[in-house]
Amino acid sequence: MRAIEITEPGEPDVLQVTEVERPVAGPGQVVVDVAAAGVNRADLFQRKGAYPPPPGASPLPGLEVSGTVAEIGEGVEGLAVGDEVCALLDGGGYAEAVAVAATQVLPVPAGVSLVDAAGLPEVVCTVWSNVFMTAVLQPGETLLIHGGSSGIGTTAIQLAKAAGARVAVTAGSQAKLDACRELGADILISYKDEDFVERLKEETDGHGADVLLDNIGAKYLARNIDALATNGRLVNIGLMGGAKAELDLRALVKKRAAVIATSLRARPAAEKAAIVAAVREHVWPLVEDGVFRPVIQGTHPLERAADAHRELEESQHIGKVLLVP
Repeated sequence: MRAIEITEPGEPDVLQVTEVERPVAGPGQVVVDVAAAGVNRADLFQRKGAYPPPPGASPLPGLEVSGTVAEIGEGVEGLAVGDEVCALLDGGGYAEAVAVAATQVLPVPAGVSLVDAAGLPEVVCTVWSNVFMTAVLQPGETLLIHGGSSGIGTTAIQLAKAAGARVAVTAGSQAKLDACRELGADILISYKDEDFVERLKEETDGHGADVLLDNIGAKYLARNIDALATNGRLVNIGLMGGAKAELDLRALVKKRAAVIATSLRARPAAEKAAIVAAVREHVWPLVEDGVFRPVIQGTHPLERAADAHRELEESQHIGKVLLVP
């Protein structure tokens, strides 16, 4: 079957079509014939050699897919050949088929197309596990999201609003800020033209963010802490702005605040299963009721994966970019 391999660490053109053996469902697994695969920034870091797959995972990129169950492994219950599903992966999504633990598989929710469902698992599991399970965002609290128009951002806006929170976002263009407004964001901040800390405090009467979802890392660390409210929780899920920075613990102590850094891909299987189960319980009803919807920028053919990576690197997209075999 066709798949996309990373021939060597480097620029997007190192993504090349290759032929690999079709996967077989092991115990507790299913094989999914892929209808679409989500493209995530983690894939870009893997391509550059900065985010290797965890032990035992496929070396092929791709952390989420949608498709049809083609094979059922021993011990799997609740799934059948022909079911339309989407799945959170440890890797291997850039292919025509992938094997995945059945505990990381979700039904395609009503009202979402089979292709568009590929844009759900990674971002929804990331947002739910970090904003709600870890940071425990409460109704009436303020959530600040860096990169509000990204796949993560467009997901976090909708889920936070559904939970009764006030949502602030940063973004780099008026078109992106407008998209965030349409999804329900209350405070729109241009990180190119404004200081997000000052603007946030102005909009919240000095209160700041109760929860801050950050994908920048070192570059924003000090300012993120400044932006936190008393008892605020800073959750870092990305290192686009570097990995090392000096932390003033006095600022944390003064605010009784917390800095939390997490990664979804490297979590043990049991933790991922618990996150997927929580998403099915809490988020899927919102999708089926039309309260939350995946935001899809567009699709690329599988063999044009390099173009999809360039699109993400140029940061002109809003929402998710997908690959279609």
